[in-house]
Amino acid sequence: MFELMPWLVGMAVLIACSAFFSASEAAFFYLKWEDRKHLQQGNRAQRIAVNLLADSDRLLTAVLFWNLVVNVVYFAIVSVLAMRLDGGSGAGRSISVGFTGGALLTLIFFSEMLPKSLAVLCARRLVGVMGVPLAVTVRVLDPLMPLLRSINTISQRLVWPEFQHEPSLAVTDLERAVDLSTADAKLVEQEKAALRNIVLLSDIRADEWMRPRTQFLAFQPPVSLAQLGGKMTPSGYLLVTEPSSEEVASAISLKELSDVPSDHLEHHAAPVVYVPWCSTVADALELMQRRDREVAAVVNEFGETIGILTWEDILATVYSYHPTRSERLSRRPAIERVDDGVWRVAGVTSLRRLSQFLGMPLPASKSVTIGGVVQESLKKLAEKGDSGQWGGFTFEVVDVPQRGQMTVELVMQSPSEDRR
Repeated sequence: MFELMPWLVGMAVLIACSAFFSASEAAFFYLKWEDRKHLQQGNRAQRIAVNLLADSDRLLTAVLFWNLVVNVVYFAIVSVLAMRLDGGSGAGRSISVGFTGGALLTLIFFSEMLPKSLAVLCARRLVGVMGVPLAVTVRVLDPLMPLLRSINTISQRLVWPEFQHEPSLAVTDLERAVDLSTADAKLVEQEKAALRNIVLLSDIRADEWMRPRTQFLAFQPPVSLAQLGGKMTPSGYLLVTEPSSEEVASAISLKELSDVPSDHLEHHAAPVVYVPWCSTVADALELMQRRDREVAAVVNEFGETIGILTWEDILATVYSYHPTRSERLSRRPAIERVDDGVWRVAGVTSLRRLSQFLGMPLPASKSVTIGGVVQESLKKLAEKGDSGQWGGFTFEVVDVPQRGQMTVELVMQSPSEDRR
């Protein structure tokens, strides 16, 4: 039995190596976006670990290759020991079979199931520890990497000869994936609505979806708690301007402050990102994610702040069946049908939303909201009772509770009225 000890120690070392590669595979590829951001700002070992994920194919190829090598050597040792235990007798043969089965179960549990389960529970911590040794094993394999990638490419061509990479997924592909992922019809409907809204973000302009200046509060530094008057701001954020202007420079999420100081709140504010009015909401969201910011200031061609987009505003867009800015800002329906051919429309309602609701194209306009159309037609600030004509519609301003808010009654003209 003593002569088998070196072999058994070798098996234990190989099990530990296999567990290392299995755990690293689970931990690295389980990391969330927030985990990567945290590790990127950590110590050198953590930054090395995150940099490995920059080329995920290289990392996964190295992990699988070394895990395969370790497992092959492990079973080679098991085969040698099994032959030595056999001895040609019935009892020896039974011992050999039991040893081989036990070795297989030990490898499955201690090198696959247990390490991967633990790695998922503490992925961020393990990645920081595994980063340096794993980077060494990946670097050692680099000379063979072109050959391994060529073998992978050839295998793909043999199995899927007509497979082609697409630069992006079509909406129909995503909807089909949702259909196949669940049998719950109600859940499918919700997922499709969220999917449609995500795609819609790339079509909605920032100035079409932002909170205009009349819908948020901004304060010049120094900012004290008393200036809030004990109330939550409309946007949920305390917006701080530059010291010598009214341009938004930073923001504080009031909902996330556990201990609100009474003075100099601007010291707790995070800088905002800036997006042009003509950019899309998807562009703004990507920039906010990349810079780890929750508020984007929308600026016009002169660099002046004309509105803001918050993280909550964008999430509300994604998780609503029919997202509208008026419902988000004023908690009221964007469009209400009063009678045949008569609608009451909130001024912040986009022309895109109105066109979809009416099911018809609208007259061309430089504005993106119905309120902008009214101002464009009147050539002045709208007041209650103002009326006018816009293409095949007549409009009347029925309510202006405060600046920047209005309700417009829109009436579709009949063909005979159009001719007159």
